[in-house]
Amino acid sequence: MTGTIRAHTFKPRDLVGGHIVIDLVNTVTARDAEPIDWLDGYPRLLEWAALTGQFDPAALTDLQRLAETEPCRAALALDRTRELREALHDLITALLHQDAPAPAAAVDQVEDRWKHAVARARLTVRGNSPQLHVGVETSGLEYLNHELALQAFDLLRTLPLERTRICPGPRCGWVFIDSSRAGRRRWCSMATCGNASKGRTHYQRNRQATSQQGRHQPPDDQ
Repeated sequence: MTGTIRAHTFKPRDLVGGHIVIDLVNTVTARDAEPIDWLDGYPRLLEWAALTGQFDPAALTDLQRLAETEPCRAALALDRTRELREALHDLITALLHQDAPAPAAAVDQVEDRWKHAVARARLTVRGNSPQLHVGVETSGLEYLNHELALQAFDLLRTLPLERTRICPGPRCGWVFIDSSRAGRRRWCSMATCGNASKGRTHYQRNRQATSQQGRHQPPDDQ
């Protein structure tokens, strides 16, 4: 991705993807125009991670301390987050289009990140569910990347293509999984792109109606 890096305060309305990995992909907005990357630093990545509610707050606090003492390593970890994010975007969109092979570079990147994660993971069994577990103690500043890579692999295996869509809103391009009962969700969010589209439609209808009234109005008497 080539675009602008811009500071952004993450809010719940930014988490509309239906899966944490897709929400990571959506940390770039306006992919259909001039992309804007909202991850302007490792602290911003931690802010996003905290908002998702998918990570142990104590682990995020540990990462913050590590980032403060090792800023160069934190910057490298963020670079790898961006690389994983863009590879996932390319791979997911290729799967959605289904008429082109998955880009080899994206597949290789996701595979490489997944292998690094597995190398640091431990197998845990909770109830009847074996899981690969990573933590700050084994992954350090790469913890978020490792966790996201493991979850990305699980998502790609089970991604409901018939329910996964790309928002058509101008300056959006976000990916989302439609979990509505009817399965007819079109926009990433009605509060943003949906309402904006309704506003444009309403404006165009009013403008057209005004134009038609002007054409049918009788001329003034001379």
